[in-house]
This record gives sequence, structure tokens and C-alpha cells, in this order.
Amino acid sequence: MIWASGLVTSAPVGAEVTWWVSLIEALVVINLVMVTFAYLTLTERKVMGRMQLRYGPNRAGPYGALQPIADLLKLLHKESFYPEAAVDWLYVLGPFLAAFTALTTFSVIPFGPGWEVAGVYVPGQVVDVDIALILIFAIGSIGAYGFIIGGWASDSKFALLGSMRTCAQLVSYEVSLALSVLGVIIMAGSLSLTEIVSEQADTVWYVVPQLVGFLVFLFAGTAETARAPFDLPEAEQELVAGYHTEYGGMRFGLYSMSEYVNLITLSGLCVTLFLGGWHGIFLTPDWLAPVWFLAKLAVLLYVFIWMRTTLPRLRYDQLMRFGWKILLPVATVNALVTAALVVAL
Repeated sequence: MIWASGLVTSAPVGAEVTWWVSLIEALVVINLVMVTFAYLTLTERKVMGRMQLRYGPNRAGPYGALQPIADLLKLLHKESFYPEAAVDWLYVLGPFLAAFTALTTFSVIPFGPGWEVAGVYVPGQVVDVDIALILIFAIGSIGAYGFIIGGWASDSKFALLGSMRTCAQLVSYEVSLALSVLGVIIMAGSLSLTEIVSEQADTVWYVVPQLVGFLVFLFAGTAETARAPFDLPEAEQELVAGYHTEYGGMRFGLYSMSEYVNLITLSGLCVTLFLGGWHGIFLTPDWLAPVWFLAKLAVLLYVFIWMRTTLPRLRYDQLMRFGWKILLPVATVNALVTAALVVAL
């Protein structure tokens, strides 16, 4: 279908993406993710304020709309200090590694089917690879080193304890997270996120047959991003601030950014795997696909904020027990049952 704007909603078969289109799309997507991160912090503080019967930020700009910019200026002007006994280059590498891997993983998440604009094909994601799901888990595993290295290189007992907690928590819940998506992979028969979304267009969204996997994914993903009630690596009452105790200024800001960007990526991956991706509840033109994707993304982000506001932090032994003794067996059984049903049917 060709619209008056010159937009073609059906992608040409075998269309090739030119390098400059990918470059422009990468810059646009990265900046959109950064803007989303900035205003997600404001939205979280506003929503938490309403849920706790208090005001959120309302001083910087109308209704506090300029608060993210004020926070950025504050972090930029803070003194860039570091402990005298810290391992210099590792201390600096930690937050940059965490931020880099967080931004990289979003590049393979599809937000539309692809379009042809003025004779140029624009894909629905920055990079489309056949093993996109494995790529996300691989890069995410590298990102964990950013938190571990930062805590160890700070030469602080609180930071070291926080990094050790981070290591144990991420390793524990990453196993359950990987197993939770195995049912989706078996049903779709592919590791490509684009194909997984396309398969859901022909059947029901995978959240229906994979409800157990969806719930395990949410719980394990919350722990992977160190969000409440699984924010043990940063437990203020126990560790001052966890792995980033000795960080200030923009180095602390990079750690904070990586946490929120990981949350956005996790929500986008959940939308892709279980909630039909860019497909809407009813038939709409393909140029509205990103709108549906963003709407589902916003709902999931609200759920994470809701959880942080209402649920108390777990003890560390409860955290590890929940991961190894509950989520892991449930995710394993769900994958086995799905495989048996796919083979039988």
C-alpha cells in the first residue's frame, strides 16, 4: 500500500540495507533510547510520588519537565574523584563497559516490519541477525563485568561486597532468564527476533501459551537489572550504595544510565518475545507499528515502577533461594513441556 507521504508499508523481498541508512538509524535509535532513559527517571519519580501520596519533582521547568536536564548538568559539574588506592584504568573502564553494553543490546530489537521511504528501504531494527537472541544474552553477560570490575577496582569493602553480590545474582538469574525464553524459541523455531514476531502474527501472542515463561522472564529480568525487590547489589541500608559506592559525577551517572537502559531493553525484549512485538491488537497500517511497540513498552515499564514502589526488598538468602529453587525448576519444566507438546502436535 502506498500512502500520500511516499511511505510504502510492505518491505520489498530481499531488500538490502545501505550502510548510511544503518548509521542514521543507529544514531536515531540511540538518541531515542537516551531520551527515554532520561524521562523514565522523571516518570518513575512522579509515579512513585503519586503512589506514596507525595509530590514528585516539580521545580525544574513546568511540572518538573526539565528535571532530567538539571540532573545531567549536576552530574557533569560534580568533581570527578576516585580513591587513591583504586586501580585507575579498571576504575574508569567499569562504568563505560556497563553503559556501552546496555546501549548495544537494543540494536537488535525490532520495532517495525521495515518500510520503503522515497525508494530507500529502512529496516525495523538497527541490525537484523539470525541469532539476535543469543547476541543479546552474550553482550549482556559481558556487561556484568562492568559492575564487577567497578566494585573490585574501587578498593572499598562495601563496593567489593556489592560487586560480589552482583556477580552471584546475575549468574543465578541469567540461567532462569535463558530457560524462560526457550519455550518461545521452540515454538517459533528460530533465534531471530524478527521471525519470532512474524510467527506471532499468524497465531496468538506467545504470552498465552507461554504464560509461565513470561512470568519467569519478568521475575528473572527484574533481578538481572537489579530492580526492587531484587536490588541487593545496591542495598543502601547494608552496603551504602553497593558496587558504585566510590563513584561520583558522570561515572556514577553511567552506572545509573546502564541500569535504566537495561530495563528498557529487557522490556523491549519481553514485548518482542511474548507480546507480539510491533503487532497491534487490531489491524492497523504498518507505519503505526512503532506506536504499538512503544505502547506495550510503556505498560511494562509502568509495571516495573509499580513493583519498585510496592514490594519490600528481599533478604539475600531469599533472593538466591527464589532463583535456584523456584525459578530455575519452573523454567526447566516449562521448556520440557513445551518441547514435548511441539513434538507431539
